[in-house]
Amino acid sequence: QVQLVESGGGLVQAGNSLRLSCAASLRTFSSYYMGWFRQAPGKEREFVAAISWSGASIYYTDSVKGRFTISRDNAKNTVYLQMNMLKPEDTAVYYCAAPHSGNYYYTPGTEIYEYDYWGQGTQVTVSS
Repeated sequence: QVQLVESGGGLVQAGNSLRLSCAASLRTFSSYYMGWFRQAPGKEREFVAAISWSGASIYYTDSVKGRFTISRDNAKNTVYLQMNMLKPEDTAVYYCAAPHSGNYYYTPGTEIYEYDYWGQGTQVTVSS
């Protein structure tokens, strides 16, 4: 059974930083692209960032470019989301996600339908 476990969320003031981690129980984690999504109260879940198996291809939604950094450690089966200069509008539940299978030729997905496994989410609250 695939498990994705997020951690690192919390309550911070605007301008501060948080680092989210996602530990994945994927046997061949190093072949999977991985993604981060978020869902604010009353809003739909939205794409935040995605990273290819090697880390060579990375995508961000426009609102976090220059502030957030996605990375991964394949030896630890973990993907990270470093969030700097946080804003109140970043407040949301953040989810880690993985596709159904790994493939070194896949382009990292930026749409919800491109992911099949989801973590339980971690709350990030940014106060003004």
